[in-house]
Amino acid sequence: MVSAGDFRNGVTFEMEGAVYQIIEFQHVKPGKGAAFVRTKLRNVIAGSVVERTFNPSDKFPSAFIERKEMSYSYSDGDLFYFMDGETYELVPINKSDLPDSFKFVKEEFVCKILSYKGNVFGVEPPTTVTLQITETDPGFKGDTATNATKPATLETGAEIKVPLFIDEGERVIVDTRTGEYVSRA
Repeated sequence: MVSAGDFRNGVTFEMEGAVYQIIEFQHVKPGKGAAFVRTKLRNVIAGSVVERTFNPSDKFPSAFIERKEMSYSYSDGDLFYFMDGETYELVPINKSDLPDSFKFVKEEFVCKILSYKGNVFGVEPPTTVTLQITETDPGFKGDTATNATKPATLETGAEIKVPLFIDEGERVIVDTRTGEYVSRA
């Protein structure tokens, strides 16, 4: 059990049949009246964010979210299969449970699989990935003076913006959280 007075960023708990994670919290002690805790919560499974106020003595059952590293093996229609490195068991995950940033993941990349009570609800791809550019306009020497960019297609089929001096066939590092070019590999 976790009480509202002990709330900290990242704490997960069950409330009204859903699992919530605290994004922000603030303990408020007004000069007149009782103290309270103002929070911003994210529904871990649905992804929605709500603001809620609690009495510091409110208690909720703790929720443990399991994060397990598994490597992406292959896809078959709407199912994507991940392999557990310890048991070599394949875990199918529906396409709807994958984040938008999964478009930067190719086979054999290691991702974190998020589950609650054995039910998988999300996938965290690696923060940065190294991918090859399969299609872009030719680069020109000396095109580094401005922050000009051009579209490029990666080997996974995802499109990003890269600086003008990047050529087809080069390997680049991409931040999967923002979908932006980081540097050459």
